[in-house]
Amino acid sequence: MGIVLIDRDILWAAQTNCWVLARGPGEPAVIIDAPPDLAGVTDLLSRHRLSAAGLVLTHGHVDHAGGAGDVERAHGVGTWVHPDDDFLTLAPDEQLRTLFGVRPPGSYEPPLDRHPLGDGDMLDMAGFRLLVRHTPGHTPGHVCVEVEGEGVLFSGDQLFAGSIGRTDLPGGSYEALMRSMRDRILDLPDDVRVLPGHGPETTIGRERRTNPFLQDLGG
Repeated sequence: MGIVLIDRDILWAAQTNCWVLARGPGEPAVIIDAPPDLAGVTDLLSRHRLSAAGLVLTHGHVDHAGGAGDVERAHGVGTWVHPDDDFLTLAPDEQLRTLFGVRPPGSYEPPLDRHPLGDGDMLDMAGFRLLVRHTPGHTPGHVCVEVEGEGVLFSGDQLFAGSIGRTDLPGGSYEALMRSMRDRILDLPDDVRVLPGHGPETTIGRERRTNPFLQDLGG
């Protein structure tokens, strides 16, 4: 069976992509990332009459994880996240003070029902097999999520159309990100769809050919 429903909304101040993955309307869905906009996440599910099966966070930055606690409580799901990002995932208010100096209006509840992700883990969720690729660099616990057999990679803030994730925030490392890119991203086939945490989708092949940050990595 192939993917029959994949959609996103662009939420919160950082224009973050919140993705849903399901077999069809009215089916269970995986939520990929939860910006601090519960109404937006709920509307995305409601658009296709989806029920939430689980929330997977690509990393702990507040624009991707700041709504996790609210999503858990509203939709009765657990949150899967790499423990190396606990210092971010569990401290949204501290991130807000660092990034903005003030706390923007809204609810920023950390997840309570956390399940650890590790490199090579396989999650069976909503009728899909999700392979976890640990890709430190943007954050220590950043992961990309490959939908096995479907040619889809949720890349979070690892890889964008024409760019890569920033590495100047706490826990970031350009060298680590580029190692992750070489070893855990560019081993994928060219036709894999890349669904990033910001901006439009792309493919591995397009980025391999045209992304200026990847030209010295080979592959």
